[in-house]
Amino acid sequence: MRKLIQSVLPVAAAGCVLAATSSVAAPVGQRPAITIPPGAAFSMASIPTFKGEYKDVYAYIDAHKDSDLANLQRWVRQPSISAQNIGVKEMAALAAADLKKIGFKEAEVVPTGGHPGVWGYYDAGAKTTLAVYMMLDVQPVEEADWQVKPFDGALVDHPLGRVLMARGATNTKGPERAFLNAIEAIIATRGKLPVNLMILAESEEELGSPHYPELIAKFASRLKTAAGAIYPGGGQAPEDGAVSVQLGVKGLLYVELEARGNPRTGGPQKAEIHSSWKATTDAPAWRLTQALASLTTPDGNTILIPGYYDKIRQPNAEEQRLFNGTLDGWVKREAATRKAFAVDHWYDNMDARTSLTRYLFDTTINIDGLASGYGGPGTKTILPNRALAKLDSRLVPGQTPEESLRLLKAHLVNKGFGDIEVRQLAGYPPSQTSVEAPVVKALLSTYKKYGLPVDVSPRSGGSQPNYVFTDTLGVAEVGLAAGHGADAHAPNEYWLIDPKPGSKLFGMSAVEKFYVDALYAMAAAK
Repeated sequence: MRKLIQSVLPVAAAGCVLAATSSVAAPVGQRPAITIPPGAAFSMASIPTFKGEYKDVYAYIDAHKDSDLANLQRWVRQPSISAQNIGVKEMAALAAADLKKIGFKEAEVVPTGGHPGVWGYYDAGAKTTLAVYMMLDVQPVEEADWQVKPFDGALVDHPLGRVLMARGATNTKGPERAFLNAIEAIIATRGKLPVNLMILAESEEELGSPHYPELIAKFASRLKTAAGAIYPGGGQAPEDGAVSVQLGVKGLLYVELEARGNPRTGGPQKAEIHSSWKATTDAPAWRLTQALASLTTPDGNTILIPGYYDKIRQPNAEEQRLFNGTLDGWVKREAATRKAFAVDHWYDNMDARTSLTRYLFDTTINIDGLASGYGGPGTKTILPNRALAKLDSRLVPGQTPEESLRLLKAHLVNKGFGDIEVRQLAGYPPSQTSVEAPVVKALLSTYKKYGLPVDVSPRSGGSQPNYVFTDTLGVAEVGLAAGHGADAHAPNEYWLIDPKPGSKLFGMSAVEKFYVDALYAMAAAK
């Protein structure tokens, strides 16, 4: 992993305003006070409307809807579970073969220290070059929880219309293959694209992208010539079709903690033993749970690791404008979001303004999984010799994975848990692009053409290795948020193919037309 720079904001080439801001450092036991005063708000009124019309390309897309859908189904029917190394190489080969068929001059599977990536270069002889980020891997599945087989690529009737229900349908094989459908349509009707494209896909996003920097390093000199980096994905709200454009992501630290029986702290060292010996014997599972409990307040909502909040900075002027501009949209959709997650209320009964502030600007420590001993049917009375926990921490500007890991380890040692092994499984810094970047303005102008409500947010609460573009390469990055899907990482993941009549949501063909317009808008961006 590359050495991280101290600033996690993109460099000037990415169009970011690097304003100095103060820290939000808080005493141990208190969450940071993040201050965003009401006031100036970003407005789409400042963005011109894109006027391009490409009716021949649109007609081609309409005429090839069945084959376009078949392409999406081919992609989701190929399992590519990176955590279990199921079908990953086959998916990379499938993607590379599709790029060659579409007309990419270069298309190859690229080995890394882990799962392979895919490089593709389309030379249109154009003035503008765009980098395209793609991920080819998906999350594991629990098939019993699905209403269809997760890799069948089934079409299912849904309250919103007809959907493609499959693992990877929305995250993100569906949007990515739809993007390839769109460029295939342009080439078929116009002979070539309006931009040159450099596609660099990884197969480890769900693992924290540990080897994506290797791919970037291999093609860095060429990628630096890009006017921007884009990521095909969904983003429309089901209530009103509003689009959420997120100009950054949080960083990530993912660790595994393990407690084992050992001579110093006690407990069985070789294997599980009969639980009757708890009367005389230490239990690694209890030790791990006590160590985990020391990380936060009893409710799990305030981090107790000294210094963990100290490097977080206050939102800068542009972030405040974007926050104030997107708040009204969040107020409208906040209740629906909670309902979709079956969450009755936010902790501390936060109102909409506070919850959006925390979601965008606060750091987290979350337990993703716990494992120890027996969890099957019936009973098995044992004292396990080891216990495991997987944790993730979402990092905001000012934080780095290295410093966050150091603070976590130091805290465990200071609390007497130095015997617990801490293994970093993934980590990278936050990333951000300015709303003033030409590639961002071009995208926003495309949304205006379609009359979509648009919320422009400084970042997502999730994570993705966008820092390789904004920090390593100095290239602005933005996601192409159109279409609707849901239940990523969950059972019954879907992407909308045919919305119900009267819906403001885009179906597959409308998304492809939007991608066409976005590429032409970006080709003309200044």
